Amino acid sequence: MPILTKQSLEFISRGADQTRRVGMRLGSLLQTGDLICLIGELGSGKTTLVQGINAGWGSLDQVTSPTFVLINVYRRPEGGRLFHVDAYRLYNPREVIDLDLDSLLDTGPIVIEWADRIKTELPSDHLWVMLQCIDDTQRDILFEGCGDRYTVLVQQLQRVIYGIS
Repeated sequence: MPILTKQSLEFISRGADQTRRVGMRLGSLLQTGDLICLIGELGSGKTTLVQGINAGWGSLDQVTSPTFVLINVYRRPEGGRLFHVDAYRLYNPREVIDLDLDSLLDTGPIVIEWADRIKTELPSDHLWVMLQCIDDTQRDILFEGCGDRYTVLVQQLQRVIYGIS
């Protein structure tokens, strides 16, 4: 059981629709330069959460797992891009450098699935989102902010989910 601080928030999702709704709330708070790092086993709800993040961010594009293409780009009708990265098939630091995450962060938020595989190559400021299966439908989702921006983001997320600060 995690010890929660002002930098963290735990949410128990009771199904895929609820996971998407939490993602929508997070997506509505994202700004260019935000880095969201997802961690969880296969089937833990990472792509489902990204579906919600994408919708909340304002894109109408369909979300699919970028496992084989590495990066999917989702666009908002009024402009702006959200980058969805899958690090599952990245095996060395050079592959991460080739993605040029810094350039992507200059033009939009990034959500990375399997971020723990490339942790050493990521900026120190980011939002960790750890998803864990409780059973067939329930997921434990732990949000942990690393850096001032992400501490604020966790607090904003808490307000939009629970209506409290």
